Amino acid sequence: MSKKMREFFGKRIAEKFGRNVNIERNAFFTPELKIGNNSGVGIDCEVYGPVTIGENVMMGPEVVIYTSGHKHDRLDIPMIEQGRSETYPVIIGNDVWIGRRAIIMPGVTIGDGVIIGAGAVVTKNVEPYVVVAGVPAKVVKKRLDNHIID
Repeated sequence: MSKKMREFFGKRIAEKFGRNVNIERNAFFTPELKIGNNSGVGIDCEVYGPVTIGENVMMGPEVVIYTSGHKHDRLDIPMIEQGRSETYPVIIGNDVWIGRRAIIMPGVTIGDGVIIGAGAVVTKNVEPYVVVAGVPAKVVKKRLDNHIID
């Protein structure tokens, strides 16, 4: 019942909301979210700003996706008074698995078929069909099976 309620409200909040989208309990997202079919936002996740999530995306608990931060350029003004930085959209491809407590930073594009390890901090674009892990996230494996990857 509560899953249906989260879906009901999600469709009215998100800019684009595909079919069979699963919004878990305590998940937070802003109205700029675009999410494709069969994808989900995990338990206690936070998705801020313009984020596009493709189809068939799995997201573990406590994932955070940022599209902006705080300005910190000036030393004569406390950071708290410098305001927010520019917004940089995040794009997540299709068939992506994002592990628990991963953090995705502003402006990152994640390719199709990517696996992001638990606790990884993704600061740069990720090519398709790789596994990334660590802080900052780095490629630890290529997902090679019957696919030809250029």
